[in-house]
Amino acid sequence: MTENVARRPGWNRSLLVAAALVGLAGFGAGELHAGFRYLAELDAGLPPSPYASALPVSLAVVDRTGALLRPFTTADGRWRLPVELGDVDPQLIDMLLAYEDRSFFGHDGIDWRSMLRAAAQFTLAGGRIVSGGSTLTMQVARLLEGEPTRSFSGKVVQMLHAAKLDRELSKEDILTLYLTLAPYGGNIEGVRAASLAYFGKEPKRLTTAECALLVALPQSPEARRPDRDPAAARAARDRVLDRVVAAGLVTAEASAAAKREPLLTIRRDFPKHAAHVAQAAARAHPNAREVAVTIDRRLQAALERLAAGRAKKLGSKVSVAIVVADQATGAILGSVGSADLFDADTDGYVDMTQAVRSPGSTLKPLIFGLAFELGLAHPESLIEDRETAFGAYVPVNFDGLSRGTVTVRQALTESLNIPAVTVLDAVGTARFIARLKRAHVDPKLPPGEPPGLAVGLGGVGVTLRQLVSLYAAVARGGGPVVLHDGATPSAPDPFDAPPVLDKVAAWYVADILAGVPPPLNGTAGRIAYKTGTSYGYRDAWSVGFDGKHVVGVWVGRPDGVPVPGITGIAAAAPILFESFDRLASRSTPLPEAPTGVLLASNAELPEPLKHFRHQDDAKNTRDSAPQIAYPANGVDIDLGIATGDISPLVVKIRNGSPPFSFFADGAPIGRSAFARQSLWTPSGPGFVTLSVVDAKGRSDSVKVFLN
Repeated sequence: MTENVARRPGWNRSLLVAAALVGLAGFGAGELHAGFRYLAELDAGLPPSPYASALPVSLAVVDRTGALLRPFTTADGRWRLPVELGDVDPQLIDMLLAYEDRSFFGHDGIDWRSMLRAAAQFTLAGGRIVSGGSTLTMQVARLLEGEPTRSFSGKVVQMLHAAKLDRELSKEDILTLYLTLAPYGGNIEGVRAASLAYFGKEPKRLTTAECALLVALPQSPEARRPDRDPAAARAARDRVLDRVVAAGLVTAEASAAAKREPLLTIRRDFPKHAAHVAQAAARAHPNAREVAVTIDRRLQAALERLAAGRAKKLGSKVSVAIVVADQATGAILGSVGSADLFDADTDGYVDMTQAVRSPGSTLKPLIFGLAFELGLAHPESLIEDRETAFGAYVPVNFDGLSRGTVTVRQALTESLNIPAVTVLDAVGTARFIARLKRAHVDPKLPPGEPPGLAVGLGGVGVTLRQLVSLYAAVARGGGPVVLHDGATPSAPDPFDAPPVLDKVAAWYVADILAGVPPPLNGTAGRIAYKTGTSYGYRDAWSVGFDGKHVVGVWVGRPDGVPVPGITGIAAAAPILFESFDRLASRSTPLPEAPTGVLLASNAELPEPLKHFRHQDDAKNTRDSAPQIAYPANGVDIDLGIATGDISPLVVKIRNGSPPFSFFADGAPIGRSAFARQSLWTPSGPGFVTLSVVDAKGRSDSVKVFLN
């Protein structure tokens, strides 16, 4: 594109020539001065020259890289997208100038030669316009005025307006106004909206044929619309190609190839990626020109195709929702609220990522995580899976079978209901609900009812986003994660927020979930995940994570009608694994075990951890004095002191009320606000007495030998 040149002379010459044209149009020479004064008044009454950045345009919701997700029409129903010169193919701009206004960078808004020729033709033709002589600047003036200018007086006003634009704006500003306002048929305005509507792509890189069509359309946008009259559109495009060949911009061979390029005759829909997120952004920022959200458009498009394809196979009126988040930042990278936005049968307009539903078994990892944190259990602890009554509540496993004595790992891996309720009864529903809230989960309970043991099996309402937030906390070592998509203001991630779980407990949970058998399309050990199915087969869930991302999937009917046979493992888990496939060819490995993890078989566990205590014992000791669960009293512990490679000693406690203070031979060695363990590195070998004191002054001690 040719560089801009210095400003031309100002408004005096514009008015003089305009007055002369008025004289040619029929006024006497003696009236020229009055005409000049009249035109000066018209010039003074013209509106201020706007910049393109001040024009009302479609709100554009863009992804984390600036790629368009979804635009919205202007208040008067027009598609007019903001555009910058750098976002338009340079060939299109060169062709536009060659075809419409070859002296654009040399005149002061008016091509005087053309205008004088037009005025002479007007006079000789008896008041009929033969040629217009409009410059691009004059066309911008007409577009800003919104009125036709086929009359001579209207043309004179347009000239004055063009001269004013040229005085007050740069050539680049004027060109940007044209590219923003030019009509392209129907309610499409501006080159960016036209490129998306007719070619399905941004105007940054266009073919020669596409550039020519976009140059030709504004001169007669309704008559040349390719979706209405392809023949007229093709003829207009080819005339532009002939003109730019004559101007030396395009070779004859390139023009011939462009003329052979098929003309797309269907107006495309504008992008509607992340439709629900975009709608929320539009509601939250109604006066914005552009809103950037955290979504990744490439990933979002892939997830939308995945959801739509899977929903069709799962049955009539079944929908799918998917959320993908960066566990480190909480940024939502993908959010599919429904399988089909416009499907009334599946209530596609409802954002199922934020709909409150029963989570089935997906909350069980937190239950067992609390048992690990409280020192009540280890993944290899034994627990009973036998029919047990908790007052009037008698839980049963999903398959109706009991497995007898199992490990806690097996209980969570197989999602056994009875052990989960047993553990929840021990850790307490109040603590469980409180930890959910730490994870930014807002559990919905029946009005006026306290949380009962059924909350652990799905007797509570949560959203898919909240589940993803919970699992993000587990994946991040127990620290809470604030999910956000950028569409609406979100609370900051508190630096010192209390943990959902301590690091060791979170790692135990992740390690168990990494061993859950995958669906048929999955690879074992690739991710840590859990499935869930709500009562009556109304909701199927699967939530999982690797070392970087966390993904949640919901499948069901938005109206809550049961879908017979639908389960988390059969319906949601395959979509979960395919979602990770869309993220990357390989998953990011899960983190290594933190210090304090006890890797041992059941036989190697300290005696208090070999068996999960019976529920009645748990009830009686829930608020009892603290007890050192590890190390056991009187044991010898090899910390590598003799070799000089000393490992820290882990002191684990159960029961009691935090915060806890830890001591070695009466000297303080640590204080924990929430965690039920502490690390201490001794200075040498020998006997040591370890003690712990809770917030109520209750204590416990053990004596061990370190070597």
